[in-house]
Amino acid sequence: MTTPARYRRFGWLAVLSVCIVLYVMLHLKVNAVHSEVVQAEREIVRLERANMMLETEFMTRANQVQLARLNRINFGFRAPEASQFIDGERQLAQFSKPRADDAPAPIRLAGLSSTDGVPAFPKLVSPLTGEPLDAALVEGVPPTAGDGSRNRGVGIGLGDSSGQVRVPLVSLRGDLGQ
Repeated sequence: MTTPARYRRFGWLAVLSVCIVLYVMLHLKVNAVHSEVVQAEREIVRLERANMMLETEFMTRANQVQLARLNRINFGFRAPEASQFIDGERQLAQFSKPRADDAPAPIRLAGLSSTDGVPAFPKLVSPLTGEPLDAALVEGVPPTAGDGSRNRGVGIGLGDSSGQVRVPLVSLRGDLGQ
């Protein structure tokens, strides 16, 4: 290879290197300008939100002044005073009126009365078989531990050994082919 060919090859490499360096510098400049544009757009959005919030605040305060004027002039409303508050339910009940003749009857809660301290329960019937449940289950006899699978402790929580009634779910199941 001759000397001018070497210089020409070296020249092309130098030109290519300069072009690559210029391209990288241009690329970095474009990215810097792009990030400035994105930052400016975010600032614009922030300022628009602040402007909208200030407009809303201005409109709200203008409406408050207008509402205060309407309350004072047209309706005569004013803030409640301490003497207008009540202490409790009894004082509130003093403001009530007697029941009208055509008013519906008050809602009453149902309850069972008991005799001899034993709760009186209605006759329990299995919803699956339609047969009455065992009297021992209804009278509050606690299940025994040796009963096995029949009284495993899973039941309707009507009570426990404290005198309340406990009906195991097994007894509600009835005989379903088992």
